[in-house]
Amino acid sequence: MAEADPILYHGPGSFDPEKGIDTAKPAGPRTFTQVFSRWVCDMAERDERLVAITPAMREGSGLVEFEKKFPRRYFDVGIAEQHAVTFAAGLACEGIKPVVAIYSTFLQRAYDQLIHDVALQKLPVLFAIDRAGLVGSDGATHAGSYDLSFLRCIPNLVVLTPSDEDECRQMLYTAFCHDGPTAVRYPRGSGPGVAESSEMQAIPLGKAQLRRQGRGVAILVFGTLLAPALAAGEALDATVVNMRFVKPIDAELIIEIARTHDAIVTVEENVVMGGAGSAVLEVIATRSLLIPTLLLGLPDHFIDHGDQKKLLALAGLDAQGIEASIRARFPAAVAVAARQEAAK
Repeated sequence: MAEADPILYHGPGSFDPEKGIDTAKPAGPRTFTQVFSRWVCDMAERDERLVAITPAMREGSGLVEFEKKFPRRYFDVGIAEQHAVTFAAGLACEGIKPVVAIYSTFLQRAYDQLIHDVALQKLPVLFAIDRAGLVGSDGATHAGSYDLSFLRCIPNLVVLTPSDEDECRQMLYTAFCHDGPTAVRYPRGSGPGVAESSEMQAIPLGKAQLRRQGRGVAILVFGTLLAPALAAGEALDATVVNMRFVKPIDAELIIEIARTHDAIVTVEENVVMGGAGSAVLEVIATRSLLIPTLLLGLPDHFIDHGDQKKLLALAGLDAQGIEASIRARFPAAVAVAARQEAAK
């Protein structure tokens, strides 16, 4: 059976000996992979310079429809991530606009090429990075836990972290229009259910978005953990910011937050060490600001396979975990905000 359908049996889920694998697609919001799939086809219709490159991940990265519509602009280089990136660099040198669709964990294999062949030359290559963060049943080998740490230290590279489906579409467009190397990283699975606009509009480079004005504590969120952070923000009457860009980071807003709040909390689905929270700390340090800061993210150990929501909860990255961590770390700031709210 696996030989007859290798794609289906590549990563099977639960198996019924009598019925086989359940191929029915679960109902619910569109996945980020589907968002990318639609965007790359729409963008290719607008711009004939766009080509898509994948290292043997056509189905997983959402390029099945693209290959059908644009077979001459689709390149599967096989399991050769280093070649995929150098190939993209060569095409970009000739005025073509490559989109490299790749998993976060597989991009690690092409780190040297990313630095020397793309970033050093400031080439306009877009990396559409799927499976960023925890990947559930795929386990530690496929978890995209490190990309924010290893990407943000590369000069010339713009790094974007969408919080929902429509923002992912707009960020892909923003990155594609940028005259330089870009990376848009998004997780496995579905988003919060935000409808995608058929239109595409560039987002101001390096500008964060205030999503909730509160007091005392400010929660700075990078990516799709915005929804649980907003829930925690409501419970704590905290300010919540959708940071959107890891690089360039919105230093101006961070400085303003540091001057008007008692504490800062950063939230990301990436390892804490060297991640987006570290970028916030760097801004605070270079401005000689003094403000208590809590970094929430993935721990310093490999995380085994399991249900994505449960794994995030175990890492303290669901709404309850974020709220509990803030209450434990900043009880005074939370109490002051509560008293101020009660006095209104």
